[in-house]
Amino acid sequence: MVKRLIINCDDFGQSAPMNKAIMHILEEGKASSATIMAPAPGFEEAAVWSARRKQPNVGLHLTMTSEFEALRWSSLTGHPSLHDELGFQHRTVREFEQRSETKAVLKEIDAQYTLVTKAGIKISHVDNHMGSLYGMETGRSFLPQTFWRTSRWGLPSRFFRYIYKEDPLLSSLSGVERPVALASSLADTFGVPIPDYLLSHPFTLLEGETYETFKQSILDKLYKLPDGVSETYFHPGADDPWMMEHIPNYIKRVWEYQLLFDDDFAYAVRDAGVILTDYRYVEEHLKRSRVRSAFRLFKTLLKSKNA
Repeated sequence: MVKRLIINCDDFGQSAPMNKAIMHILEEGKASSATIMAPAPGFEEAAVWSARRKQPNVGLHLTMTSEFEALRWSSLTGHPSLHDELGFQHRTVREFEQRSETKAVLKEIDAQYTLVTKAGIKISHVDNHMGSLYGMETGRSFLPQTFWRTSRWGLPSRFFRYIYKEDPLLSSLSGVERPVALASSLADTFGVPIPDYLLSHPFTLLEGETYETFKQSILDKLYKLPDGVSETYFHPGADDPWMMEHIPNYIKRVWEYQLLFDDDFAYAVRDAGVILTDYRYVEEHLKRSRVRSAFRLFKTLLKSKNA
C-alpha cells in the first residue's frame, strides 16, 4: 500500500510568533495544513492573513482549554462553566471535562465555527486543541456532538481509525482500541471522513534532547510510517525571547519550525517513499458508506452491551 502523510500545524492564531512561523510554512508549502484557534489572542492576525490569501488549507482547531500561565484566553460565548476562577478557559482537559456544561460547550463550538467562517476562511477540516472533546481524562466525550456538527458542515475531521502500536501517546492508553473503534464508526455513520492514523510525538523537551536528536526521532518515524493515510501535527513557533522565557518547552516549537525547512527532512520524505497529502484527499477518498457504518456501529454497541 501507499504511505501518505498529512502534516498539520496546530495552534495557528495562538500568538504572533506562532503565526509568523505557520504563515511562512504555508507560504512555502512545507506543511499540508494548519488549524486556527478562534478564541486565542493571535486569531485576528491569522484570520486576516488567511482570508486575504484565500488560503485553502486552514482548518478549525476547536479550543476549549487555555493551558499556559503567561498566555491565557477566554471563550467566545463567556459561559461561566467554560472558565476558571480568573475568567479564562480551563488550564487542563480534566478541569474542562469536569466543570463545563454540555449546552455551553456546544454553543461554544458553534460560535468558534461561525467566527472563523465569518472571517472569510473556507475551513478545510476540524480538529481539537489538547483533545479536550475526546473524553480522554474522565471519559466525558463530546465526539458525537462534534461529529454531528462536522457532518452538517460537510468537513473531514482529525480523528483516526486505528491505533498505531508504535505511537508513544495513544499506544500507552490502556483499553483505547474499543473507544477508538466506536468513535471512528460513529464518524463513518455521520459521513465524516477521517484519516487512518494519528501519530504523535512528545510536546515536552526530553532529558538530554537536542535539535539533532529530535530531528532523528522524526526521520525515523518517516521510515516506519504505516500504510494508509496518517496525520502528524507540529506546533511551529518563531524564535522569540518572550515566548522562550514564558512558554514551557517553547524551544521544541522553534525546532519544529526549523525541521520543516531542513533538507534532511525533505530527503527522508522522498527516500522513505512517503507521499505528502492533505485533507482534500481524506474528503475525496476516505468517506465510508453511512448505511453499512451504522449497521457496524449497531453491532459493536450490541456486543458492548452484552459483554
